[in-house]
Amino acid sequence: MTVRVAVVGMGHIGTTHARCYAADQRAELTAVCDAVPEVARKAGESFDVPWFTSVAGLMAADLGVDAASVCTAGEENGGDHYAPTMELLRAGVAVLGEKPISNRIDHAKEMVALASEMGLPYGINLNHRFTPAARRARSWLDEGRLGEVNLCNMTMWINNPNESSPHFHMRALHPHSIDVMRYFCGDVRQVQAFFKKGAGRKIWSNVQANLLFRSGALGHLTGSYDAGSSYGLETCELVGSEGRFVLSNACERLVFSPRRSISTEAYDYLGGMRSFQETFAERIGAWLADLEAKVPPDEVDGKAADALAAQLVIEACIRSFDTGTVVDVGEEGK
Repeated sequence: MTVRVAVVGMGHIGTTHARCYAADQRAELTAVCDAVPEVARKAGESFDVPWFTSVAGLMAADLGVDAASVCTAGEENGGDHYAPTMELLRAGVAVLGEKPISNRIDHAKEMVALASEMGLPYGINLNHRFTPAARRARSWLDEGRLGEVNLCNMTMWINNPNESSPHFHMRALHPHSIDVMRYFCGDVRQVQAFFKKGAGRKIWSNVQANLLFRSGALGHLTGSYDAGSSYGLETCELVGSEGRFVLSNACERLVFSPRRSISTEAYDYLGGMRSFQETFAERIGAWLADLEAKVPPDEVDGKAADALAAQLVIEACIRSFDTGTVVDVGEEGK
């Protein structure tokens, strides 16, 4: 089965998606689309495919599109996802969206509900969970090597000087970190969060948040848009009753330490993945594999419902800071 794919939103990320599809034998890049005519034209010429400036125009061309990546941006990097996603889903097209699923919970819920109603696969590019190192760590967890999970510590930070809405940092960056924490620990019950503005900042560019998972495990998130690249991108530490692992920079290094031994088990660049940029092809490959295997929509790896659950945690963190209280994430995150 060859999946006929379109990409909507041809900025840097959309171009990355298009390159991944063009390089994958399971896909045929069929069209590109961008609201800016010059961007759409250049992308079409670059990939030698028809180009469009609207989803309506793309659908009217009747190119037999099976699936589409929605790589638009907008406010808090998620404000423009809603309209094209809804149009594509209504047209019967499976969608892989960029994160965040949306900066608005009501829009995110509508998109997830429509995909369910239409019986369509709807995934989000939560690519940090799709690295060989993350999968190996998850297999250790599933095999019981860590025992009962007690603690999850997550750090994610980059140097992003952009000034946007007050919670741009939390809503745009931390869908990834929250998803990684949920990937290993499950649903979140309660949160308590604190934010700080960096020097000269107008936005809340630093966060520390405590999480209580429904399993009873405890989590902590440290995030920043004020960190240098030499600090590394991220670290995820999971501590259980029988062992601990540390996953560094999404794909670069994974170390397992048994609780009652000084020995360690370490892996560098599992699967040959050496940089974060390579995670896009890995995630898009998994999406194509799910489509090819006709995986039920509710079993898609990195499904939109997971991204919605992460956004609910993020909004609970913001409410916690605004109210100075511990906040229940709510049943929607289950």
